[in-house]
Amino acid sequence: MSKRQVPTRPDYIKWLLFLGAAALVVLLGAYCFWHYVLPHSVNVDRYRFPVAGIDVSKHNGVIDYERVKKDDYQFVIIKASEGKTYQDPAFGRNYRDAREAGLMVGAYHFFRKNRTGQEQADNLLSVIRGKTFDLPLVIDLEDDWGNGATVSRQTAIERVMQMIDILNKAGYRVMIYTNLDGYEKYYKNLLVDCDLWLCSFTGPDLLPHLPHIIQQFSHEGSVDGVEGKVDLNVFRGSKNEWKDYLDEVKQPK
Repeated sequence: MSKRQVPTRPDYIKWLLFLGAAALVVLLGAYCFWHYVLPHSVNVDRYRFPVAGIDVSKHNGVIDYERVKKDDYQFVIIKASEGKTYQDPAFGRNYRDAREAGLMVGAYHFFRKNRTGQEQADNLLSVIRGKTFDLPLVIDLEDDWGNGATVSRQTAIERVMQMIDILNKAGYRVMIYTNLDGYEKYYKNLLVDCDLWLCSFTGPDLLPHLPHIIQQFSHEGSVDGVEGKVDLNVFRGSKNEWKDYLDEVKQPK
């Protein structure tokens, strides 16, 4: 009886190289599909939705908020922090310049599912200490390959709810930012006590059944005062409804 042949070392290396190349092709295909096939913008009727804003981070560089305001944008939501320790280095400058320009200002925290709600609330609160906001504090809750892929949905929800509870006890109203998948997975029936900021490349008029206050409708916006592409958003209501909303959600001084 002949012995079963065991692959030699070069055979193992060949298969590892093949699998690595195959994985690279899959990742490249997914990247191209995301960036070149899926839509990243939709046209919005500014007459129907007259209140618009941008959301920014250090990646948007130095912004001239006076020009942003003159370009008919009323609010900005600024990245403050992420996870347990990361704090956006441009937050202080963005906050100061946006305030001086007279824009309505909000702040957001990118939620890392592998960190507790306490850790992330502490991080955000340390960044915003001493500052005032016109909009609720935002928890950016979304799935991607690098965001706690091994963390269960239940654990992620418990950590988000812990963070919300801590921020509420500190006197802040909270808004959740997510996309349509995140709405179904996290927000719907679980986080509905928080306002919703939805990312969707479907016109706001075509989503009347969803309860979002703000809609992010483009990752490819062009705004005077911002170099390169910037995210665009609209408030889903009239100018009078915007004023009423600001009165309702006024944050601690």
